[in-house]
Amino acid sequence: MAVNLVNVENVSKVYGTRALLDGVSLGVSEGDRIGVVGRNGDGKTTLIRMLAKAEEADSGRVTHSGGLRLGVLTQHDSLDPEATVRHEVIGDLADHEWAGNAKIRDVLTGLFGGLDLPGFPKGLDTVIGPLSGGERRRIALAKLLIEEQDLLVLDEPTNHLDVEGIAWLAGHLRERRSALVCVTHDRWFLDQVCTRMWDVQRGTVYEYEGGYSDYVFARAERERIAATEETKRQNLVRKELAWLRRGAPARTSKPRFRIEAANELIADVPPPRDRSELMKFASSRLGKTVFDLEDVTVQAGPKVLLEHVTWQLGPGDRIGLVGVNGAGKTSLLRAMEQAARTGGETQPAGGRIAVGRTVKLAYLSQEVAELDPTWRVLEAVQRVRERVDLGKGREMTAGQLCETFGFGKEKQWTPVGDLSGGERRRLQLLRLLMDEPNVLFLDEPTNDLDIETLTQLEDLLDGWPGSMIVISHDRFFIERTTDTVQALLGDGTLRMLPRGIDEYLERRRRMEEQAAAAASAAAPAAENSAPDRSAAELRAAKKELQKIERQLDRISDKEGALHARIAENATDFAKVAELDAELRDLAAEREELELRWLELAEDA
Repeated sequence: MAVNLVNVENVSKVYGTRALLDGVSLGVSEGDRIGVVGRNGDGKTTLIRMLAKAEEADSGRVTHSGGLRLGVLTQHDSLDPEATVRHEVIGDLADHEWAGNAKIRDVLTGLFGGLDLPGFPKGLDTVIGPLSGGERRRIALAKLLIEEQDLLVLDEPTNHLDVEGIAWLAGHLRERRSALVCVTHDRWFLDQVCTRMWDVQRGTVYEYEGGYSDYVFARAERERIAATEETKRQNLVRKELAWLRRGAPARTSKPRFRIEAANELIADVPPPRDRSELMKFASSRLGKTVFDLEDVTVQAGPKVLLEHVTWQLGPGDRIGLVGVNGAGKTSLLRAMEQAARTGGETQPAGGRIAVGRTVKLAYLSQEVAELDPTWRVLEAVQRVRERVDLGKGREMTAGQLCETFGFGKEKQWTPVGDLSGGERRRLQLLRLLMDEPNVLFLDEPTNDLDIETLTQLEDLLDGWPGSMIVISHDRFFIERTTDTVQALLGDGTLRMLPRGIDEYLERRRRMEEQAAAAASAAAPAAENSAPDRSAAELRAAKKELQKIERQLDRISDKEGALHARIAENATDFAKVAELDAELRDLAAEREELELRWLELAEDA
C-alpha cells in the first residue's frame, strides 16, 4: 500500500474579496505524478505553495509525513548570486566524484548540453549573478534533480527549456522514484509524465485519473453529464477531445474511463480544420505568391545562421518551425518580416526574398509591445478595429474577441498598466488578430498563456484563413495548429520533417552521436599537432574575452536599473517609451558583444 506523503484537509485561501481555494481536501501518496492545471489567477501556484508549506492557509491544515524529503522549484530562485554554478549544483564534490556519478552526468548533459556547460562563459566556474533568469532557472532545476527527494513540487519546470530539454526532463522524471506535483502549461509534458490531474477552477479542485488526454476526455464527459450552461467552454473541450481521439493512439496510454462514452460524445464533431476549404479561401486572399526564398543566407552580425536556403511559404501553409537555440529561427522570421515591411527593398545577406503584393503580415515577437498604460483593455483593441472578420462568415466585435481571450466584461475596463505579463501577452496577440492579417508569424506565442487560453487561441486559429509560421517549444501547440514541421538543425540548412517533432529529436540525437564520435577520433590527432595560434595570440584572445565579460556584466546592471525605473514610471507613457528605447539600445549592444564573445571563445 502506498504511503501517504502530504495531506491537505479542508484548506481555504482568500485574497482581497476573492476565494482562491474554498474547502479543498487532497492527498499526495508515494508514486503519484500529479499535473496541476487551471486558468492563470485561479490559484495553481497558491495551492502548491501551501502543499509545500511555503504559504499558510487561512483555514484548514496541511500535514507532511515524518522525515519527508521535499524538493521545490518556484518561479523565483534562491541561488546565491556570488556563488559559482559548481558551488550551487555540485557542492564540495571533487571532479572525479561527480564525474563518476551517472545521475549528475545525466542532469548536466540533459539541461545544459554537456558536462562543460557550453554556452556559459566559464562553464561550471561561471558566477551566477550576471546570468539571465532562464539560465538561473535551469541551474536551480539541476540542483534539485541531482538531490534525492520523496516528493518534487515543480512550478513551470519547462519554462526556458527547448524541445530537446523538455523531452529529456519528461524522460528523467518518468524514471525517478519520487512523487511529483507539477504546474505547467505544456500539455505534451503533462501527457508524458503525469498519471493524475488536478484542475483548479473557481475555488475548487477537481481530480482526474490519467494524463492530460485522459483529463480532457473525462472533463468533457463530466461537463456533458452536469449539463453546464457554459456552452462555449464545453464546445471547445469537445473539439479538443475530438482532435485527441483522432490522433495517434500513443497520445494517451491508459484511459481510465469509458472510451465508448468519449466516442459517443464526439460523434458529431467535425475535424478541427477543413484544410481544402481554408487553402481555397487563403489563395483567394493571397494569390499564388506569399514568401519565396531563393538561395537566401541569413546572418546575425558576422555569424552565418542559414546558407543557400531556397524555400516557399504558400497560401494557406501552416508551418511549425523548430530548431536548436541560436540556429536562426527568429532571425529567419525577422528577415522575412523586414522584406515584407519594406516591399522587398530590405534583403538578407545573400539571396533574395520575394513577397506577394497582397501580403498583410502580423508578427508576434517574444517581446511584449509597450502600450499606453492608461488605456483600458477594450480601448486598446478598439483602436485597431471595432469588428474583425475571421473568415467562413464568422465575425466578432472587439468586446466578443476580448471575452474569447479571457478578458471578461469587468476586465475589459482594466487599465493596461495593471495587467500581468501573461495578460499583456494575450492583449498583444488580440490586437494583432484584430488587424485582419492574412499572414501570421508567431514567435513563442504560448509564453505566459494558461491552458484554457491556449485552447481558445487554437480554436480561433482553426478557422483562420491565411499562411502561418509558428516557433514554439510547446510541441502540443505546434502539432495542434500547424500541418507541417520544418527544422533548423544548426547546420545552416532548413529541412522538412514528414514525421514532425519525433523525427527532429531522432535527427538531433544522431547528430550528437556523430559529433561525439568525430571528437573522439580527432582527439589523438589534435594532441600530436602543433597549435594553430601562437601563445601571444591566445593570451590576447583570453584578455579580450575577460573584457567583454566585464562589459556584459555592466550591461546587465544597467538593464536591471532601467527595468526598475520603468516600473517606477509605469503611468508616464512618454518616460516609459524613452526608457524602453534605452533598453533596446542596450539589448543591441549586448547581442554584438555576445557574438564577439562566441568568436573569441572558439579561437581560444
